[in-house]
Amino acid sequence: MTLAGFLAYSGALAVAAAIPGPGVTALVARALGSGFRSSLAMSLGLVLGDLAYLTAVVLGLAMVAQSFGMVFLAIKWLGVAYLAYLAWNFWTSGITPETIEAKKGKDGFLASLLAGLTLTLGNPKTMIFYLAITPTVVDLRSVTLADYGILVAITVVVLMVVLVPYLALASQARWFLKTPRALKALNRTAAGFMVGAAAAIAARQ
Repeated sequence: MTLAGFLAYSGALAVAAAIPGPGVTALVARALGSGFRSSLAMSLGLVLGDLAYLTAVVLGLAMVAQSFGMVFLAIKWLGVAYLAYLAWNFWTSGITPETIEAKKGKDGFLASLLAGLTLTLGNPKTMIFYLAITPTVVDLRSVTLADYGILVAITVVVLMVVLVPYLALASQARWFLKTPRALKALNRTAAGFMVGAAAAIAARQ
């Protein structure tokens, strides 16, 4: 892979991670309910889930990316539809006080880690990124073992750089983000980002 390819992957991953989908929603709710430490462990679980999908894509899709172009095209439009659905969901409900209360708890490090891992593995937003977007920015046919190692490192760094500010802000401003006005602003902002992401994916050739 070239430097341009790594940079393209980094940028796409950063944008995808910054869009508040189910993973970020759960992370912010956990930080609001239980504080920084529990949500940090959960964020590590989210990263492990992403690495699992990255590995599956590199090992499996590298062999079929060129042969099943129509499949990837269908996945792309399913991804657009799903992001549009998430935007509508955040605009109409999103993070609620009830969600925050549900994330309260005294889970240990391992329990929080597993919660993040299982959430990512079952998150359609994450699946869409690795199945529909990654093949458009990474030439899967030319990925070497060294390239894979670099992609793993990029994934860990980018996700932590994006996720840690979310949970730090939520844990430090718990009293503010629990107010209805703040939650509404957060949900509406998330909806706007998702609409933009859906439009960008739809427009990409």
